[in-house]
Amino acid sequence: MTETELLEQIRNMLVDTLMLTTPAAEIEFDTPLFGPGGLGLDSVDALQLVVALDKNYGIKITDPAAAKDALQSITSMAKTVMDSRPK
Repeated sequence: MTETELLEQIRNMLVDTLMLTTPAAEIEFDTPLFGPGGLGLDSVDALQLVVALDKNYGIKITDPAAAKDALQSITSMAKTVMDSRPK
């Protein structure tokens, strides 16, 4: 799977998991997921994304600091997935 395919897959997972009304194609890969100027997600959304990463990619994120880093944007989520793959 290419990086672009992974980014698209994660973007679709985000929209499906959180049942967002924003179409996936309208969400830029580097759009902040939390806070002003971003998608405005909350802590419940963060938990759902952690569960979705585990379910879809086998990534277990138990450290809050690691979750904060991983869930910055679609790009950071893809980087977390890529970094967790065997070299």
